[in-house]
Formats: sequence, C-alpha cells, structure tokens
Amino acid sequence: MSNSKHPVMGKVRQAWMRHWQGRPPSAGLLTAAFFGAAIMIIPVVYVVSLAAEAGPGAWSRLFTTRVPTLWWNTFALTISVTAASVTIGGLLAFLTLRTDLPGRGLFRWLLAVPLAVPPYIGALAYILVFGPRGLWFQWLGSAPVDIYGFVGAFWVLTLFTYPYTYLITSAALRRLNQNFEEAGLSCGVPYWKVLLTVTLKLLRPSLGAGAVLTALYVLSDFGAIAMLRYNTFTRAIYYQMTGRFDQSAAAVLSLLLMVVTVLVLTVERFTRAQQAFRQDSGTYRKPQLIKLGHLRWPSLVFLGLILFSAVLLPIAVLLYWTVLGWNQGTVDARFWQFAWNSFSSAAAAALLCVLLALPLTYLKSRYPSRSTAALLRIAYGGYALPGVIVALGIMIVYDRFLPVFYGSLSMLILALTVRFLPQSMQSQDAALELVSPRLDEAARSMGQTPLGVLYRVIFPAILPGAAAGGALAFVSALKELPAALLLRPAGFDTLSVRIWMESVEGFYAYAAPAALLLIAVSMLPLRLILNRY
Repeated sequence: MSNSKHPVMGKVRQAWMRHWQGRPPSAGLLTAAFFGAAIMIIPVVYVVSLAAEAGPGAWSRLFTTRVPTLWWNTFALTISVTAASVTIGGLLAFLTLRTDLPGRGLFRWLLAVPLAVPPYIGALAYILVFGPRGLWFQWLGSAPVDIYGFVGAFWVLTLFTYPYTYLITSAALRRLNQNFEEAGLSCGVPYWKVLLTVTLKLLRPSLGAGAVLTALYVLSDFGAIAMLRYNTFTRAIYYQMTGRFDQSAAAVLSLLLMVVTVLVLTVERFTRAQQAFRQDSGTYRKPQLIKLGHLRWPSLVFLGLILFSAVLLPIAVLLYWTVLGWNQGTVDARFWQFAWNSFSSAAAAALLCVLLALPLTYLKSRYPSRSTAALLRIAYGGYALPGVIVALGIMIVYDRFLPVFYGSLSMLILALTVRFLPQSMQSQDAALELVSPRLDEAARSMGQTPLGVLYRVIFPAILPGAAAGGALAFVSALKELPAALLLRPAGFDTLSVRIWMESVEGFYAYAAPAALLLIAVSMLPLRLILNRY
C-alpha cells in the first residue's frame, strides 16, 4: 500500500513546488504567517456564523423595523460626506499645488492637520460650541443651528475626512506631466475645458481612492455619529450589544454592514482597473502655476474657512474648556491613569502589530504566490471593518472558546491589533523592498534558520520602517473608541472612553483635556504621513 502512495505524494510535492515557483517557504514561516492571518479572520468568521444562527424571526423583525431606516441613514450620510469630502479635498489640492496662491507652502501642511483630529473629538468641539449647554447658548441664550442629527454628522465628518482625498490628490498632482495639458491647449481648447476633460480624468484614480477611504471611514465611524445622535448601522450595532444585550441581532446588522463594505471595495477595484493609465517619466515636465487673478481672494477665503472650521475652532474651544477644567482640578491623578491605560494598551497592540506583520510582509516579498495574496487580503481586511464588528467578533470568540479570559485586557489588545495590523504591514513592506534578497542567502549560508533570518537579520535591517508602522498603529490604537468602549476590563478607562462618557453626561471640562492630549499625540506621526504624499 505504501508503494501505491508514493506517486500521489510525488505529484503533491511537485504541485507544491510549482505553487511556490520552486522555492517553498519553511514550515515555521508559513505557520507564523497563517497565525497572523487567522487572528484577523477568526472574529469575522464567528460574526458571520452567529448571524447565520439567528432564526428567521430575528431577520424578519430587523428587516421590518430597523434595517430600512438604517439603510437609508447610512447610505445618505456616506454618499453625502464622500461627495463633499472629495470635492473639497480635490479643490484644495489643486489650489495649493497648481496655482500662485499666497502662502501655499504653509497651507499644504495646515490643511492636513485635521487628519490628526479624530472625528468624535471634532464632534465634541462642535457640541461645546453649538450644543444645548455650549458656548453659543451661554453667550446668546440660543444656538443658531441644531448640531445633532444628519446636518451635524455630515458637517463634522466632511471636515475631518477631506484630508484623505487632499493628500492622495496632492501626490498625484505632483507627478502629473504637463505634456498632457499642453497637448489639449495646442488644439485651441480653453484651459478650463482642459482641466475638466484631461486633468480631471487623469486624477480620477486618486480621487476614487480618496472617495473609497472616505466612504469606508463613514461606514465604520461610531464616535462622531453616536455623539451627534444620528442613527446608522454602527450605532445600532453598539446599542444592540450594550442596551438590549442581543448579540444575534448585532451580528445580523454587522453582516449587512460587512456586505456594504465589501461592495464598496469591489466597486473601487473594478473602477480602478478601468481607469488605470501610465505616463512616460522620460518626458516628464513640471506643470506651471496658474495665475488666480481676481479669484485669489475668494480662494483665500475658502481656505481660511476650511482651516477655521477644521483646525482653529476645535482646538481653540478645547483649549478654553481645558483651562476651565485645569482650574477646576479635573487634570488629576485619575486623568493621568486614563492616559497611562491608553498608552499601555496602544503600545502593546502596536508591538503585536509589528511582530505579526513581519512574517506576512516577508512572505509577500520573498515568496509570492496565490496563497500569499490570499493571506494578505485576509490580513488587510481588518482595517476595512468597523471597530464595533471587530469587537463583537472577539467577544463571541472569547465567550465560546476562552471564557476564562473573558473581560480581560487581552480582548482589547487583540481588537486593536486586528484593526491596525495593516498599517504596520504597509510600512514594513515599503522598507523590505529596499533590502536585497542576497542578505537572506548570506544569512542562510551561515547556518541561520528561515525564522532566524527573519527576526535576527531582516528585522534589524527594516527597523526604521517597522518603527514607523508601529508608531502609526500606536496612534491609531490610542484614538480607537468603539473597541475600547466594548472590550475594556472593568475600571480600565482610556482617554477615548473618558471623552465619550464625560461628553455624553455633559461634563465638558473633564472631556476637553483628554481630547486635547489625544490631538497632541496624534500630531506626532503627521510628518511621517505627509512625507508619503
């Protein structure tokens, strides 16, 4: 019988070698990469399984009562914010890079600052001004607008998501060749028509990428939407878990939101393939600046309004309430304990992100295959999922398989790792491209195991890139709200949790110092992000 098996095993081995182009990775490297991908996919799998287990009655009840309204609210907000954010971000990129706008160098940096402000902190700032107990009401006795609901959510999310399109479009404009526009001008076409028919077409991929990032963020946002009392899928999922304690209903809503997310990513991948283009770098010419003329002052007013609304007003208001809080003694030992909780949990998650990203990025760089591509798609999936869904998945996994550790800090750290592992992967991937494979071969020839090569040779070589990715993951984990709200151990409040709880109760002098500290820390990797774009 053993002899009859040899041909089968031989064919399997040949297929395995062909799959890896004659150079299969070691078992240890594959195990480490599969472990990292499994951590990302298991919570999602159990959310889907719990939704499938929900009976027809649960599905029917949700579809007849909650789902239609949630569909409408979520799509209306997502489409509106995406359209406004792309329009504002694209226009700002054009004004600061292609025109003779005064102070455009300073504007380029300032316009990216809202990226460091989490939208739920932006929502807090606007509530502090226009809310029922806000500054406007205290000064004049009435607020000019109702900040709650669709209008407030639309305004805040637009202000703090336009940098996605702004940065990506700015990078595309820097690389855009003037020859394309001059070809149209040489045919006698007016410049404004060239902008619409040539330049705008060439910028479609970057504008589309900004639109997808914005749409995914709006779909996944919980903090700003919940603070401004606008009901979307994320808010409904959260209250199903915390108010009704109905995990099955939360899983059904989560599954529907995941379907929408996958749909957005599918549309983006299809349109990107349709809009791909190439330009010859050998004939590249830097575009000339356009003279604004009589449009200079309106352009400056437009930029000033954006900066005032997205940067100056929020920071000034938070500073005002922080000073009040400081005088009232709110920045006390408890405040610094919240800060320590935030920093320690975010640091643990960032370290895990760096370590788990390493085998995945190394496998992609040195052993490309269909399996590698599938693992990477799984690993990147966590970043596209809302924090409430990741938290729900981890709660289900711990409840079913690790009940002893249910309610421990490991749940929060694992959720933060799932959410922000892709940030570490991107930075490590860019750094690994600069390391020659000959370094691996030299280390192997000296007796190092594959995992030894990875952690003792490659990791030190890409340490700056890995540290950059870890810093991005750290700051993102520091700002994460829904996972911290749902998964923190009893008594383990973070800065983001305190901002949420104090603002909901109306204790703004307690919430403002925490918000200002988060903004200050978030500014640290901003230079790194700007260098990318």
